[in-house]
Amino acid sequence: MKYNIQIKEDFVKLVQSEVLTTSEVLEILGISRQTLSSLVKREKIVPIKELTRDKLFLREDIERRKEESKELQSKYRPYDE
Repeated sequence: MKYNIQIKEDFVKLVQSEVLTTSEVLEILGISRQTLSSLVKREKIVPIKELTRDKLFLREDIERRKEESKELQSKYRPYDE
């Protein structure tokens, strides 16, 4: 994805819409912190920045993981639907 950033306000909007915190990722994926930690450790999800008490992720990566999870769940747990 290409980004066209001309002014500071464009950058702020981009970060607010495309960068997610750990808490936001947990809510979107519906997983626990332990599960997220495992996904990061196994490099299934890669944070764009790791802070002392938080990690930042790209929305695009999280949305892709959410779709992959749905596909895997329908394949391996079809009775859950």
